[in-house]
Amino acid sequence: MAEEKKQGAFDWYFKTNLLARILIGLVLGAILGIILGFFPDSIKPFVDGSKFFGDLFIRLLKMIIVPVVLFSLIAGAASIAPARLGRVGIKIMVYYLLTSAFAIFIGLLFANIFQPGAGFNVVGDAAVKATQVTPPTIAQILLNIVPTNPFESLMKGDVLPIIFFALVFGIALSYIKDSKQAALAKSGALLIDIVNGAAETMYKVVGGIMQYAPIGVFVLIAQVFAQQGPKAIGTLLLVTLTVYIGLIVHVVVTYGGLLSFYKLSFWKFLKGANEAMVTAFVTRSSSATLPVTMRVSEEKLGMPRSITSFTLPLGATINMDGTAIYLGVCAMFIGFATNQPLTFNQQLTVIITATLASIGTAGVPGAGAIMLIMVLESIGLKITEGSAVAAAYAMILGIDALLDMGRTSINVTGDMAGSAIVSKTEKELDMSMWKK
Repeated sequence: MAEEKKQGAFDWYFKTNLLARILIGLVLGAILGIILGFFPDSIKPFVDGSKFFGDLFIRLLKMIIVPVVLFSLIAGAASIAPARLGRVGIKIMVYYLLTSAFAIFIGLLFANIFQPGAGFNVVGDAAVKATQVTPPTIAQILLNIVPTNPFESLMKGDVLPIIFFALVFGIALSYIKDSKQAALAKSGALLIDIVNGAAETMYKVVGGIMQYAPIGVFVLIAQVFAQQGPKAIGTLLLVTLTVYIGLIVHVVVTYGGLLSFYKLSFWKFLKGANEAMVTAFVTRSSSATLPVTMRVSEEKLGMPRSITSFTLPLGATINMDGTAIYLGVCAMFIGFATNQPLTFNQQLTVIITATLASIGTAGVPGAGAIMLIMVLESIGLKITEGSAVAAAYAMILGIDALLDMGRTSINVTGDMAGSAIVSKTEKELDMSMWKK
């Protein structure tokens, strides 16, 4: 009995919804920080005393970036069978990648308009400054995508070269597993099993680290509010507003525009897709929403199963328009908040990094927060323990769940819009369901 009680001592923590715990950590950290603000002499002792717990969270997150990116992208690229990359596969892949890139552009556009974080001047430890870098030219950005030594890139944590190598390796592996030579096919299948196993193992590690997230968020947010005061609340509200405006504009302009171009009613689409959109908003999971997405696509929007059985699961894995908008806005916020506004070339790097990373990483638990670190690293904003960048990142992590609801809903909406367009171009869409 004593052993059973010992094992269940922390059930109250681990069996509570993670989202609820992170939000509680955010609120309690903000309250503590505001209270400390009334006692200036207590701020430095608190920051010094709690530094270890905040730094531990940042280190844990940085620890998983390279293996998660490498294994997830290889597994994602290898899962796209060459035999299925025919006409339908090419159409949907082009759609997913182009709309993701355009979504990042929308996020950056509204971030430039609203400038969340401008004048906020978030601070970290005085001894650790955010790294200032000279931004590379566009030609250098494109050239630097190709690694001269993949292992060196892995050791240094250079995000873009790792992404490029993982995609190339994964695509090559997909051909090996489908080889007509039995020995090659067997080796390819074995290697894919190993990569998938490594990826799933990393997802478990991510899940374990996220159990510490409420504590990390509590400490880091308390430090931010103690040093910055209540004005941090207005800044976070502006970030949330900017993200949701970007999401709405993307749905209306991008999806509405593309559907109209192919003579499909945008309003009929929304009416048929709304059940899946709401489910995604509530569950915050494209994969969990997939059965609903497939059902409404067939029953309410007239898409054939021969197409949706390929395009929708693929979209749940690699299509992430909502996340792309989130990345653009949050990267700009962190740049503004740390007095390092992103240059044009850095914003271009954000578009390239997030678009390339879309294959495979959308299914990772906490994908948005992980991808944000990748994007920041690619533009030279290093998340170093105690730095201003780390403090600004912690603010975003505190509201990540609120942003996740909107971005997941848009991700699923994009999957259905793309599948409808492909079905129409293949002349397999039941147009009777689209008539007024």
